[in-house]
Amino acid sequence: MSESAFIERLRAIATHPGARGLTDDCALLEIGGETLVLTHDTLVEGVHFLSTDPPASVAWKLIAVNLSDLAAKGATPVGALVSYCLQDDPEWDAEFAAGLAHVLETFDVALLGGDTVRQAPAVWGCRMFGATLIGKGGAPVPSRSGAREGDALFVTGTIGDAGIGLLHAREKPSAMDDFVEAYRRPQPQLAAGQALAGSVTAMMDVSDGLLIDASRMAAASGVAAVIDLDAIPLSALYASIGFGHDRIARIDAATAGDDYQLLFTSAHPLPPLPCPVTRIGQMVRGQGLRLHDRDGDVPLPDTLGWEH
Repeated sequence: MSESAFIERLRAIATHPGARGLTDDCALLEIGGETLVLTHDTLVEGVHFLSTDPPASVAWKLIAVNLSDLAAKGATPVGALVSYCLQDDPEWDAEFAAGLAHVLETFDVALLGGDTVRQAPAVWGCRMFGATLIGKGGAPVPSRSGAREGDALFVTGTIGDAGIGLLHAREKPSAMDDFVEAYRRPQPQLAAGQALAGSVTAMMDVSDGLLIDASRMAAASGVAAVIDLDAIPLSALYASIGFGHDRIARIDAATAGDDYQLLFTSAHPLPPLPCPVTRIGQMVRGQGLRLHDRDGDVPLPDTLGWEH
């Protein structure tokens, strides 16, 4: 079954209020007067990373994608639990461990524990890793379900570079350009999330593609999202190598995924932020997702983004 269908079955089990009805990327636990924010992500070879990606960059991505979830809650990272599958490749293991140490030190996250197992030789070549990140939340902790009719829709940074990076890494595994760096080593927007937490009505990170994640926010909030494709921020680098800024380029960027920027809604002026922010649309009455650009309404693409 699809990812969304399976999650729907789990909602009947996840009845604790901290689960937020499984409509969010994080769970909340109130303990001793503090709010703990918990998230867990898994990386699977051939799905989330390429077999040719360096082990250190896989370790970076494993932690960074979880930190991105914490960023969308305005949380401060505290610690990590990591699960690791050993194969008969000690050099790969050593490089992964070195990369793990680097990313944890970069974002000041403590390694608290986890689990190691040995994979059977029959499944060697399909590596799988998981990480649980624990953060400390403030008040309030944004959800993806708080957007309201009339709220403006914003995104941090630029969209699309990681999608090009994945293409480059597939074509030439040794490539080391800025696009590949964006794909292999995403930068979680922790400072922006913490600055925004008190000003937003809803917030989530852009992991599977801007369009599909905007549609998920709209569905969770019970409103519709209207996006101006011309407003979607693309990097100068994206245009400089011939991908352009036309309708096709923006749809490609908005459906590619792996951006790990923050998508959020607000009805109020924004506080000073440590990164660029662009208004890309508005939440309106109704349901679903609608697109337009300078030439008028734009039909939705066949695929809005990544779904398992």
